[in-house]
Amino acid sequence: MAFPGFTLCRPRFPGLQHRLWRGCWSLVLVLALLIPLPRPAAAALPAGDPVTDPRALLREALPMDQQQLRDLQHTMEGSSTDLRAKRWSRLTKRARRLQSLLNKGGPAIKADARQRGIDVEEQLARVGNLLPRLEQATVQEDRAAFLAVRAQILDCLGSMEADLVHGFPFSIPKEYDALPRLLGRAQVRFHTTAGDLLTVVDGYNAPLTSGAFVDLVQRGFYDGLGFNRAEEFYILQTGDPEGEADGFVDSRTRQLRTVPLEIRVASEEQPFYDLTFEDLGLFKETPVLPFSARGTMGWAHSSSAVDDGSSQFFFFLFEPELTPAGLNLIDGRFAAFGYVVEGADVLDDLTSTDQILEATVISGADNLHAHG
Repeated sequence: MAFPGFTLCRPRFPGLQHRLWRGCWSLVLVLALLIPLPRPAAAALPAGDPVTDPRALLREALPMDQQQLRDLQHTMEGSSTDLRAKRWSRLTKRARRLQSLLNKGGPAIKADARQRGIDVEEQLARVGNLLPRLEQATVQEDRAAFLAVRAQILDCLGSMEADLVHGFPFSIPKEYDALPRLLGRAQVRFHTTAGDLLTVVDGYNAPLTSGAFVDLVQRGFYDGLGFNRAEEFYILQTGDPEGEADGFVDSRTRQLRTVPLEIRVASEEQPFYDLTFEDLGLFKETPVLPFSARGTMGWAHSSSAVDDGSSQFFFFLFEPELTPAGLNLIDGRFAAFGYVVEGADVLDDLTSTDQILEATVISGADNLHAHG
């Protein structure tokens, strides 16, 4: 059963019907979210606080199995609740726990890195040098200092985790051989009339969606395009070219290039294609790339088909009160493929009168492959 309010008309996006947004649109959205979804009786919202930090989501989404690094990452990330509650004594214990984990796990991390021809000595030493500063910030109850040092530690851990990814995690079905794919990650910078956005596009978990997007960026497809839909607190959508076509028409085939719906969950080796969570009966599942961060990038398709997305994409403007994680009507229905990691404040200023002046791949272009 389709959720009430999904529109069939262009622009193609998972929005509520445009006529419902006129006037008091936020009230309509709140009421829509109160309509029960077809879930089993035992279904419930995910336990605990949703992860809304895009960099944390990207770290967790890496196909990396070095357990000691993961333990350090999770212990560091787990400080957020105590920090909000100002439990400084517990934060001090956590800082000491991190030092213990580093002392015990460091040799295993180095050994795994050496096996893959990677040198992590310098980065591990940097983490070791930062941990006393982290503990000092907890003793002094200095929140700003704690956040600054934590960010540096997590950047080091994330960098090592990215280096330790071993190959691409799965095979893409041969039926999609004609489509470009991103076998890794790329950074794309958007220069807009309201400011710049830096995004990370994740081909490890959405290779076809990310591949189509990066291919279009390199073609200059998005340069000069406006935002054909801008709903405050909800979405910013672009990628609709001038003319009759809804998306990208390949000059070789003279056909509209479309991309299948592509959603990966942690329990499966490869993504599901052209099946929503509702189709699969996965009412409690969370995608590896969830729509839980402000600036999540999603691939647009019509509500009459899930495999007709071509070039239009959107920035999801996550608002916990209106679009709560785990019940936002987007997860499992649309493919997330990246996150805004810098310049998220620009999203507040972008409107339907703004444009993408230029989109540029600034790293990861070598991960793009034209076809299978």
